[in-house]
Amino acid sequence: MKFLVQQQPAFVYTGGKNFDAAKPSVIFIHGAANDHSVWTFQSRYFAHHGFNVLALDLPEHGKSFGEAKKTIAQYADWVINLCDNGAINTAAIVGHSMGSLIALDIAARYPTRVSHLALLGCSAPMPVADALLDAAVHHPHEAFDMLNIWGHAPQIKWNQSAIPGTSLMMAYKCLLEKSRPGVLAADLTACQKFTMSEATLKNIIALTLILSGTRDMMTPPKAAAILAKQIPEAAFILFDGIGHAMMQEAPGDVLDALKNFIKLKA
Repeated sequence: MKFLVQQQPAFVYTGGKNFDAAKPSVIFIHGAANDHSVWTFQSRYFAHHGFNVLALDLPEHGKSFGEAKKTIAQYADWVINLCDNGAINTAAIVGHSMGSLIALDIAARYPTRVSHLALLGCSAPMPVADALLDAAVHHPHEAFDMLNIWGHAPQIKWNQSAIPGTSLMMAYKCLLEKSRPGVLAADLTACQKFTMSEATLKNIIALTLILSGTRDMMTPPKAAAILAKQIPEAAFILFDGIGHAMMQEAPGDVLDALKNFIKLKA
C-alpha cells in the first residue's frame, strides 16, 4: 500500500493484510540499497498473527519515491512522519544493518514511539571500509559484489540455502542491481557518519533485542555484543555460522527470536 510521506508516495508492504491502525504494529526497516522484500518471511508471519505490519521501502528505495536521505537521523524522521500519517503512536521497530541504526536513532530521540527495539546486524558506530565506499561512489557494480561476498556466510557462497531452489547470493545481487544510481553510496555514507554516545545508549528505554551471526563480516558479533552491554537490559542472541544477511540465511531462527521477543497479542 502507499503512504504519503514528506509529500512523496512511500510504499509499505503489509504482509498480505489490510492496514489496521487499531492493531499493535511492527515496523520493519531494511538496510542499505535494499527494500521491503528482505523481510518477506518474517513480516508475513506477524501480519497473519494479529499484528499490523509495515515493511517499508525507504525513500528512493524499492517502490518509494523521494530522494535517499543523507543522514540516519533524516531517515528516522521520515519513518516517524510515516507513523504519524498512519496514526501509529507506538510500534515495535525491527531494523537490519542501516535499518538497525535508523531504529536505534528512533528509540533514542522518540522514546515513547517504540515499544520493542530489535536490532539485526548492528554495530554503533558502523564503520564502512574505504574500498567499499569508494567503489559505491565510482564503481557501484563492484560495490555490489563486495556486499554480496562480505554479507553472506561461507556456506552460502557454496550455494547452500535455507530456501530450497534459491541462490541467496544471486537473489541479493539482483536486489542490489535494482537500486537507483547513487543510493548505495548515500546509504553507506549515512552509516559511516552515524554516531551515538554511550550516555544516549544507556538512556534507551525500549525493550531491546540484538541479533548477530558468528560469521558476520559487516557488523562483527564482537561489536554487537558491546552494543548489547551499553543498552540497559538488552537481550543478545548469537546465531552460530550465520552471516550478515541473517533474515535469508536463517529465516526460521530469526523469526523465532522475534516472535519470542515481540509477544503475540492476538
